[in-house]
Formats: sequence, C-alpha cells, structure tokens
Amino acid sequence: MTALRICVLGGTGFVGHALVKRLAADGHAVTVLSRNLALHPDRLLPPGVVVRETDVYDPDGLQAQFTGMDAVINLVGILNEAGDSGRGFRRAHVELTQFVVSACRQARVPRLLHMSSLNAGRGRSHYLKSRGDAEAVVKASGMAWTIFEPSVIFGIDDGLFARFGRLLKLAPVLPLACASAKFAPVFVGDVVEAFRRALHDRSAIGEVFELYGPEVFSLADIVRMTARQLGLRRWVLPLPDVLGRLQALACDFIPGKPFSSDNFRSLQVDSVGGIDGLHRLGIAPTPVAQVLPDILGDAGDKQSRYARFRAHRGR
Repeated sequence: MTALRICVLGGTGFVGHALVKRLAADGHAVTVLSRNLALHPDRLLPPGVVVRETDVYDPDGLQAQFTGMDAVINLVGILNEAGDSGRGFRRAHVELTQFVVSACRQARVPRLLHMSSLNAGRGRSHYLKSRGDAEAVVKASGMAWTIFEPSVIFGIDDGLFARFGRLLKLAPVLPLACASAKFAPVFVGDVVEAFRRALHDRSAIGEVFELYGPEVFSLADIVRMTARQLGLRRWVLPLPDVLGRLQALACDFIPGKPFSSDNFRSLQVDSVGGIDGLHRLGIAPTPVAQVLPDILGDAGDKQSRYARFRAHRGR
C-alpha cells in the first residue's frame, strides 16, 4: 500500500477520530485541520498525526494546508443549526465544500473523498438539501472524487445507542417523535474501511457509495433495543406527527438542540439504502448485536450475548 499525504477536515469527530487512527496505522502521513482544538480535549489523536488549528473557511489558509497533499478527506457536517433558516447547514455543508474544492484545485490535490448522507437532496429538511447541494459541488469539481452516503452510524460513544442510553437512564417514559422512521445503521468501523479502500481503488473515482448495515430498524426499535441492553424497563411512547412537530419546535429553543424541527423533517425520509456500497467495496457489514455490548455494556441480555457469540464464531 502506497503511503500518502492526507489532509482531513473533521478529523476530531466521531468518524474522523476512527478514520485518522486507521490511516495513521496504515503508514499515511495524516494532517488534521480543526478550527479550535480546545473544543476536543477528549479526542486525542494517534502519535505522528499532525494537528493544525486552521480556519477552514479561509480559502487562502486551506490552499496553504492542502499544498503537497495527495488526498483531502472532508468529513465536516452538522446535524443542527442555530435557528431554522438553513443558513447554518448551507455554510457547513455547501459553502465549506466550495472552499475545499477550490483550494484542492489551486493546490493541485489529485484526490477528494467527501462525506455526505443517505437521502442527500431528498425531502424537505435543510440538512438533506444542503447535503445534496454539496454533492453537486463535488461532482462538478473535475477532480478525482468519491462520495459516501452513510445511514446513521453506530459505534462506541456514538450519537445513537449511547445517546439514547443516557436518556433512558434518566427517564422511565420516553415520548418519541417519528417512532416509525426506518434506519439501517452502519458500523463506524465499516465506514472507515470504505474510505480506506476507496482511497486506493481507482474504480471508486467518480462513484457514490451508499453505506448501510444489514438490518433495518425503526427508531422505536432502536430505543427499545437500547433499554434491553441496559437492563432497563422503559416505556417508549410514540407520538403522533402533530405532537412530534410540537416536540421538535419546543426543542428548537433548548441549548444543544437534542431534537429540532429540521430533524423532524429529515426523519420523514427513511434512512435505508438501495445499492449496497459496502458490498461494492468488498466489505462484510457488521450487525448491531455484535457491537452493542461494547457501546452500552452487557446487563444480562441473553439474546444479545448469544448473537455476539455467534458473530464472533463466524456463524
């Protein structure tokens, strides 16, 4: 495997930390750009990774950082914005992607890997629309690009099972908007492997890879599965859409936005795939049951233990 000089934007995030660690282990020279390293004290990066505090919205600064790189990986994304105008999503997804593409071209970077989302460009949410618009920028770049469209990503310290686990420890009843929304969760390790393989695969250039797991769950299924794994008896209360919209509207004004009106709109489109990108890249998808005990611990759920045992035995 040829060692490359790779610059990663969003390398201190959930996926980014795992990807940077793997790329460094592969022998690549990895540079991570961050607007404020002080915001990520818990995201310690592997030895040898160069971390540079950079305003990623500064075109000249980006060009300087990209000079001499063999590839740029853009993982930057947000799930919520201040307000509900779409401006925050457009800035984080579309405008930044425009800056990245321009800087790559000026610095003569030959390869661009871009993180997007399943359903990019579909539905009425600002999040999905901005993801679709960002993809259009990448596709029109003239570069050797590859785009990844994951469903919701799970793994240790994720924003899915771990997040619901924290909520369920506090609340005996969980009112749940969009309880029937469907997901095909994909393991963070499989997402990392997809980036890793595409980086060295010329046939991946100009391709969009949908990344999703082997199972489809409703949001209510995910919450109940989390409660079982934690050994908690909890009541999930699915909300009708009118109450779900009100819940989202109320959460718009809560610091940190645990839920939002735009999240509600995004959940109207099921996050399940159509063309299996993991299969196309030769990656066997990881089932949730194999990883869930590592995310939440094992509180005596026999079914989870048995599924994990079978997975480890390769059956």
